[in-house]
Amino acid sequence: MIEYQDENKLGSAVFNGYAYPFIDINLLQAESPYLTYMTPFTYGISADGRLLYLSDNLLRAVAEARGTQSVLHISTLTEDGSFNTARGDLILNNQDIQERLIQDILNLAEEKNFAGVDVDFEYLPGNLAREYADFLNKLRGRLRMRRKFLWAALAPKISRDQKGLLYEAHNYQLIGESVDAVLLMTYEWGYTYGPPMAVAPLPNVKAVLNYAVTFIQGVSRARSISTQEAFRLAIEYQAAIQYDETAQSPFFYYQDKAGLTHEVWFEDARSLDAKLKLINAYHFQGGGIWNLTRPFPQLWQVMDALYNII
Repeated sequence: MIEYQDENKLGSAVFNGYAYPFIDINLLQAESPYLTYMTPFTYGISADGRLLYLSDNLLRAVAEARGTQSVLHISTLTEDGSFNTARGDLILNNQDIQERLIQDILNLAEEKNFAGVDVDFEYLPGNLAREYADFLNKLRGRLRMRRKFLWAALAPKISRDQKGLLYEAHNYQLIGESVDAVLLMTYEWGYTYGPPMAVAPLPNVKAVLNYAVTFIQGVSRARSISTQEAFRLAIEYQAAIQYDETAQSPFFYYQDKAGLTHEVWFEDARSLDAKLKLINAYHFQGGGIWNLTRPFPQLWQVMDALYNII
């Protein structure tokens, strides 16, 4: 059991949450009071370098009615819902198309009253690291003239020369110098096609944060489930929930009606407490939540107990 008193609060923090357009509106209404920002996911990029628009009017209205500002999310997601290297290459290497996209972003940010912009270009080759940082720097300058901020999402690196298409163009130093803040994607170690393990083991999270602060002042497919569904399964199969002290994450095993054994990793109040305290430990502005679509009441209770949410 975790108990909190008012004097346990660690200070103030900013929290951002991402929401798909199909989120249950009642759920978003319940979550919005715990968020500084809500970011609809996502405005992608078309084959000719224009924005792929998102139906987010209802999401923004619900969040903003509860005092939560909206952020414009731009990514290299395509019409088929996948991240595309060629779309990023097109924007970064064609100055005319890049300028047109920046103007589209500025116009949309003004039209829909977004507080700022969050850029998430994934799977860029390493030779585009400088071009990506230059693009972000240019966009930040234009947004500042309109009193709007710029964020960038960063892949979870633990070293400067980390190999892999996900990491190589995300130069923490260059990007950190080109934006107002970054969002570290410290998750996905336990993923759909990988072996069973915690999605965000605390040592792995800390390894990314330790690297980041140096610049800051499968074969079988797993089923991705919500925390509430994990609890339901544990109750249904009378599974004993265990806790991995190293990963700081709970897990359990159960055997289904067909006799197959399953391993389930999820988050609970204890694991959240450990991760959220890192915000204060590393003197970060706050945290981001991926994603708001799945109900998770414990998250909001722990956040509210630890921090004065801005």
